[in-house]
Amino acid sequence: MLPEQSSPTLPSEAALPEVVAVAAGTRTRRHLGLGAWVAIGWLVLVIALAVLAPILPIPKPTEIVDHGALRDAKPSLSHLLGGDSNSYDVLSRVIWGARNSLAVGFFAVALGGTAGGFLGLIAGYYRGRIETLITALLDIMLAFPALVLALALTTFLGHSVFYVSLALGIISTPILARITRANTLTWSQREFVTAARAQGAKNRRIIVREVLPNVVPAMASIALLAVAVVIVAEAGLSLLGAGLASDVPSWGNIINFGRNDLTNGTAPHIVFSGSGAIFFTVLSLNYLGDVVRARFDVKEGALV
Repeated sequence: MLPEQSSPTLPSEAALPEVVAVAAGTRTRRHLGLGAWVAIGWLVLVIALAVLAPILPIPKPTEIVDHGALRDAKPSLSHLLGGDSNSYDVLSRVIWGARNSLAVGFFAVALGGTAGGFLGLIAGYYRGRIETLITALLDIMLAFPALVLALALTTFLGHSVFYVSLALGIISTPILARITRANTLTWSQREFVTAARAQGAKNRRIIVREVLPNVVPAMASIALLAVAVVIVAEAGLSLLGAGLASDVPSWGNIINFGRNDLTNGTAPHIVFSGSGAIFFTVLSLNYLGDVVRARFDVKEGALV
């Protein structure tokens, strides 16, 4: 007598909605969503305008338009964001300011991420005295008030794009290092790292080939948030007169230059233009940072 063949078990009718929901959720995770695409579109637009600023049909950021007729002019079809008290085209200054504000944001985070990422990887992987020494150094850097340290560095170094980026990069280093260290501590204890050690892999290879690729997603999500913070920090320094030089167009300088016009009500659109550019850019960066973090958190949780 032949043994009975067991038929495949099918989910009950009560369980079918849950199966469909899980499948739908799996498919949904592959899509970024409308908000993420809007944020990406805004950032692509801003970056494209910043890169193409020299060839766009707009006045130079320090060019007096119409022999001074654009002085404190309100937005119009010919000048979408109006003019300031120097008869400069505000739209031109916002676009050219994007070049410098974004350059400061990305360069500072690249510098802080490189230095902080290296320190965090070393501290989180080797532990012991090396971790204690690096952690103490990071704690000392974090003990200084960020604004005071930024003011001191820019005053000592200078007010060019490079030096302001360098100052803000130094300030962002300990935060990025601590985040990298925390993620390295987690990944360096995983099974595949233990297996690599058992096979005789060198520490450098394990760090580069096994730990770093898993730490990068967390670093990328925090880097997006850090760029947003640095852009706001540059604007704050400009309001204090310690950011980029006053003759260098940036979003912070636009706001600083239009403060008096906002106070007396003659041309409030100047401050709103610079503030709006910062607001939408920072919002987009923060949103994308949350999206990246959420997506990789889900993926990491699935491995446990």
